[in-house]
Amino acid sequence: MTDAVLTRVEGRIGFIKLNRPEKRNALSPELITGLHEAFVGMNQNESVKVIILEAEGKAFCAGADLAYLQQLQNYSYVENLEDSTHLKNLFTLIYTLPKVVIAQVQGHALAGGCGLATVCDFAFSVPNALFGYTEVRIGFVPALVAVFLMEQIGGAKTQELLLSGELISAAKAAELGMITEVCHDEFLQKTVLDFANKLISQNSGFSMATTKTLLRSLRQDQREKALAHAAEINAKARSHEDCVKGISSFLNKTNPDW
Repeated sequence: MTDAVLTRVEGRIGFIKLNRPEKRNALSPELITGLHEAFVGMNQNESVKVIILEAEGKAFCAGADLAYLQQLQNYSYVENLEDSTHLKNLFTLIYTLPKVVIAQVQGHALAGGCGLATVCDFAFSVPNALFGYTEVRIGFVPALVAVFLMEQIGGAKTQELLLSGELISAAKAAELGMITEVCHDEFLQKTVLDFANKLISQNSGFSMATTKTLLRSLRQDQREKALAHAAEINAKARSHEDCVKGISSFLNKTNPDW
């Protein structure tokens, strides 16, 4: 297991922590692989009934590691498709995992990081956390997250968020149905633990797993087809001149001339 992801089990709760605070927990290949392994491990652990996804540092997750994306612009389409599929598989794993997954969002969740919170079953956030899909501001395409967000909050609101690239407050995210609840910073951990323990003590693990599996099966064929298409779009977008310009401008802290 990579140091970019930390895991522990306390009672019936499995904890998975993003541990790249110096990079605002940006989604590097190492982090994505570590998260995938951690969720598979927690799912196989029979003592774990509920999983909490948390993060170290001020940000929950800033999205894709842009320095790595810049490297990928020199890769072939096949290599980029493989990399895009890597993230697609992580999102799909969390979204379809039989065990309940709760996101504990202690800071900003942006772009792919917002997608990470979206694919969890529940998400609790501090008031000052910002949410948003900012890909269009750097010439990228929020392809993978679009599939899950459409399923969660509907087409009109998904379009508004993805095309505007605007950041929204935790309160607005809760209003849209992107997250479950907003709670004060000092009560976030307790609120999440209390909720997790309530699920553990009051609900049948079999029933929750079967219900979640049922819900995820309702649009499964359509979702899988859409995700495969989204991964292709994601891979193609990386070599477009707008994406090259946008990522370079971001890393150099300049404004791209669109």
